[in-house]
Amino acid sequence: MSKNCNTIHQWFNGMKKYCFPFNENEIPKNGIYVLFEKKEFGHLTDRIVRIGTHTGNNQLCSRLYQHFVNENKDRSIFRKNIGRALLNKNEDPFLKQWEIDLTTKNAKKLYSHSIDFVKQKKVEEMVTKYIQNNFSFAVFQVDNKERRLKIESKIISTISLCDECKPSKNWLGLFSPKEKIRRSGLWVVNELWKTPLSDNDMIELQRMLLMK
Repeated sequence: MSKNCNTIHQWFNGMKKYCFPFNENEIPKNGIYVLFEKKEFGHLTDRIVRIGTHTGNNQLCSRLYQHFVNENKDRSIFRKNIGRALLNKNEDPFLKQWEIDLTTKNAKKLYSHSIDFVKQKKVEEMVTKYIQNNFSFAVFQVDNKERRLKIESKIISTISLCDECKPSKNWLGLFSPKEKIRRSGLWVVNELWKTPLSDNDMIELQRMLLMK
């Protein structure tokens, strides 16, 4: 997997990178995003630390805003995982409250009384600051939902199966309570160590990037 992982690192690092604030008019309506994190390197370039997409039609930009801007950890598993690592690193007991998902009305009814919302707001702000200050991303267009999800999965698997690109000893993710994040070096827990990009997939992916 190292060869293909090296190749996609070179491809994605050669693309235009965005950071916050970004111009939404430059972001395709449908596609895949590739995240890089400061001081993380792999294959002699910036290491890919997350690959993501969206399920709703024309929602790529909205998904990125959920990660970078909207302070609601229950709408972004990426934000939730960053918060988990920050809280765990600081040995902050608020981590137990951070884990509670308040998305549904029933959950709000059951748990709202036990949440310190002042503290939660401060943690959300801390997560926002960390994400906006430390992450950049590249994007490429993939209009078909099933195709997006398939490619996303294979890119994640290709990177997680690579023996050469590993996190630095200071990577925040090493403080994650999620073993899969610590082990993979990626801010994801799904699609790890599954079916990687084949040679034909690599050809298809290159075509997509050249069409951008």
